[in-house]
Amino acid sequence: MKYLSLGQQKVLFVLALFILVIIYFQFHYHPFPPSPEENLREIVVEVLGEVRNPGVQIFHHFPTLKESIEKAGGLKDVAFLDMSSSSEALETGTLLAIVKESQDQIKVKLGRMEARKLLVFSIPLDLNRVSMEDLCLIPGIGESLAQEIVAHRERRRGFRSVEELKNVKGIGDKKYQNLKGFFIVAK
Repeated sequence: MKYLSLGQQKVLFVLALFILVIIYFQFHYHPFPPSPEENLREIVVEVLGEVRNPGVQIFHHFPTLKESIEKAGGLKDVAFLDMSSSSEALETGTLLAIVKESQDQIKVKLGRMEARKLLVFSIPLDLNRVSMEDLCLIPGIGESLAQEIVAHRERRRGFRSVEELKNVKGIGDKKYQNLKGFFIVAK
């Protein structure tokens, strides 16, 4: 068996040291901690219809209507779009449907993204609007518990807080702790 010469050992040592330094800088070294502005949540807006690149758009700030359409590639055709309310910021989970009304006029319809898409992006569902089918998408909620939640909502004419879930038959403290992050009650 042949051994490496002292010169070859030095070269291997320097290479190993170089690789360790690269790994350190890649995974562990952060010269400046991220500022609070960089830690903002992602704002998710879905743009569908008469745009070049329909789909989900992700922002690091609350986008305006105009910004959302531009990020989706802009309008497919030249048309008049009333941008008088375009400075209003959109909230996360907004669905923009761009619909062509006539040859040169486009209408924007604002709505809410589908529940399955909201859940993918960890956006809570509104307890007062969620359907029984959408409730079944949430881990720990089956068909019978979804029916109980909807029945409770109808009896009480809506939820006033997420904490009211504790009053639903089949939801104890432990299950409530697991479910509360999936819901909000919009005002």
